[in-house]
Parts: sequence; C-alpha cells; structure tokens
Amino acid sequence: MTTPAERPRDWVQQHLERYLETNGEEGHIWNGLPTALLTTRGRVTGNPTTTPLIYGWDGDRYLLVASRGGAPMHPGWYRNLVKDSNVELQVKGDKFAATARTATPEEKPMLWAIMLGIFPTYDEYQARTDRDIPVVVVEQKP
Repeated sequence: MTTPAERPRDWVQQHLERYLETNGEEGHIWNGLPTALLTTRGRVTGNPTTTPLIYGWDGDRYLLVASRGGAPMHPGWYRNLVKDSNVELQVKGDKFAATARTATPEEKPMLWAIMLGIFPTYDEYQARTDRDIPVVVVEQKP
C-alpha cells in the first residue's frame, strides 16, 4: 500500500479508478489523449503501483515518456522500472505482462518525435528541466 505522500493526486486517482471500473471504456482517452495503465513494483516496498500514462506506439512496442511535467526528478514509476523491468500494461481492456526499458540514445530521437506527435507539450517539459526526459519502450512478453 502506498503512503499518503505517494498517493496520486485526486484527479489522477479518479482517472485510474474510472479506467479500472470500466475496463478502459472510460479513461482510455483522457483529454483527447490515449492513456494506458502501467503497473510497476515499488523499488523499496516491492508493492505494485499502477499509474495512468499517455502512450504511443512504434510497431508492436508501446512508448511512454517519464516527463513528470518537467520536474527535476524522474517519476517514481520510472525509478521503479529501472530497478525491475518486469511490468504490466493495460490498454483499454487488454492487460499483459511486459518488459520496460529506457530507449537508447540512438533510438530516442525517433521515438521522442512519435510522442511529440501525440503530446507536443513534452518539448515544454524538457525545457523546464536539466534532466534528460526518458522515453520508455514497453514490449509485451511472449
């Protein structure tokens, strides 16, 4: 269980609950953007944590951006998957086990461009921070 300081903001929690209650029928499209639910294992607690995130795709790979709105630190979900790359992704009603990794420096420009096509504000977030905002590649396990 997450501590109060780790709990998502109210609107994020409401979005997550609506997505789960309707199996993605409500919540998959949020403010016109495709969203998926990423479940990671807590790097300290080992407990599962689920986060709604804007996603894109490149072939059969899903893409996520660890922007945290341009905050100076990476989001918790990203720090979790760096420690344990085994994740679960839910897209609408489709839930599956997957492996997540940070895009390589060679592949990031193309993947970043894909994500900018979905949510151009990522460039503004990158301008707000000195950290390099990662693009995460999520691949379904066979």
